[in-house]
Amino acid sequence: METIEIARLCAQYAEDKKAEDIILLDLRGLSPVTDFFVICTATSNPQMRAVRDEIVEQMRDQHDQKPLFHEGAYESQWLIVNYPNVMVHILSPEKREYYSLEELWGDAPRLPLGTEEPAPKKRAAKTTAKKATVKRAAAKKAAPAKKAAKKAARKKA
Repeated sequence: METIEIARLCAQYAEDKKAEDIILLDLRGLSPVTDFFVICTATSNPQMRAVRDEIVEQMRDQHDQKPLFHEGAYESQWLIVNYPNVMVHILSPEKREYYSLEELWGDAPRLPLGTEEPAPKKRAAKTTAKKATVKRAAAKKAAPAKKAAKKAARKKA
């Protein structure tokens, strides 16, 4: 079974247990640790457990694939299931927002969850929009420092 198939199946099994905002990141060539991230949100500890268990059980029973390991405590609100070259991250909404793995790995293309290939034009548009957002945020942070520098320069003059 190919790695991309494992990643897509994991995403499908997470979706079967109503995980939200599921994305598949292609890290080939970007990470020495893994080829794909499957990232999803579970809104409660019981749902986190259900998503993790569904992935592990279905991959074992239907595809004879066992994870290398799975870890994380429910209290941490972040569970990881690791298959060869596929890491599944199941996070609470708060932890997902805080750690923002999608932004951390912003250079990684997002793949569709089905078998179709990604549309490169959509990727480029998202990247451009993200860069603009990052630039605006940086400008907002720099604005108070610029104002203070201008004020100090006026006082000296």
